Amino acid sequence: MNERTPKLLSTCDVGSAEVEACAPAAIPCSGRPLLSCSMPTAAQADAWRGPAKRPVPSAWRQLTVLAIAFAGCVCSAGAAHASDVTHRFLACGQETYIMDESGNKEWSYPHSTRDGFVLADGTVLLTLSKSKKYPGGAVVRIQANGEESLLWRGTQAEVNSVHPTAEGTFVLTEAGPKPRLLELDATGKTIQEFPLACQLENHHMQTRMARKEADGTYLVPHLLDFAVFQYGEDGTVLSKIDTTVAGDAQHAIHSWPFTGIRHDDGQTLVCCTHANRVVDFDSTGKVHWQLTNEDLPGEWLQDPCGGQLLPNGNIVVTSYAGGQKDPQAPKLIEVNRDKKVVWTHSDGQKHGIHHFQILSTNGTPLEGPVLK
Repeated sequence: MNERTPKLLSTCDVGSAEVEACAPAAIPCSGRPLLSCSMPTAAQADAWRGPAKRPVPSAWRQLTVLAIAFAGCVCSAGAAHASDVTHRFLACGQETYIMDESGNKEWSYPHSTRDGFVLADGTVLLTLSKSKKYPGGAVVRIQANGEESLLWRGTQAEVNSVHPTAEGTFVLTEAGPKPRLLELDATGKTIQEFPLACQLENHHMQTRMARKEADGTYLVPHLLDFAVFQYGEDGTVLSKIDTTVAGDAQHAIHSWPFTGIRHDDGQTLVCCTHANRVVDFDSTGKVHWQLTNEDLPGEWLQDPCGGQLLPNGNIVVTSYAGGQKDPQAPKLIEVNRDKKVVWTHSDGQKHGIHHFQILSTNGTPLEGPVLK
């Protein structure tokens, strides 16, 4: 834990040496998880009010004590208590599983994956990592009854992602000597295809999470090109969001884009992997909002890969390399727009979560389009 004031939901232990941290003039608190707020004594209440000019009736004194205690309890106003938030989620990576809100694995799949979605009917759609069975990767569907079908067998180095669209089609990308985007119908037939305008030397670092937008265009992050490309329906490059860190023209900081999540008025949320930052760009490509380790209780962002924008505006991101130094480090981190930590998930494993999908919060399934 560093010495700066953390953004983690905090304890305001009224009646301790930290009382000043809970006063209105100094909102930051101790940084410990919010467990309880003890009541201050009448003497402490008097001290916070300052020198008394006349005796204070006991009834007013009690009200003052209650008011101070209440202020202490809400010193992290606007952020939910971390232990009050639970999520059910799909995890993709070296391990593939669905975790229930009690922290138990309710379903698992015996293959490493790169991307995945749980559809409304319970079908799990997965992008499989390349393997002996699938040398070029693959996309499979597993129905709620366990029946599995192959949607696409990769033909090059690997399949990077898959996106179920509102039209019932599936968008995926292949990495290799001829990187390309494909859109398939429900039977796996190709209905759209075009080459991707990314570098060709490093196949693995060509592309990550490609998504089709409501306007029919496609957002595709190209890592070593340091940009999220927007392609037209015919494959024309319409625009680019440059993810280079300001002042780093030599790209010493590897701000490689993993996601391109379009939302609101043309903003795009990008997880920038080795730069350990998550950036929300405005419609002109300028930084509108940014999350770094300076905003967190510790060095929690370690190669943020997958990300998801929740209906309430909160953002969940992976810390893909977080377990390499400390297996107990957070693998999933949820923050609100004030950059306060709302929820984390740790699993005690060294390997990370590549991508994920939050499925429910506190027992309520998420509604609306999945922005991940």
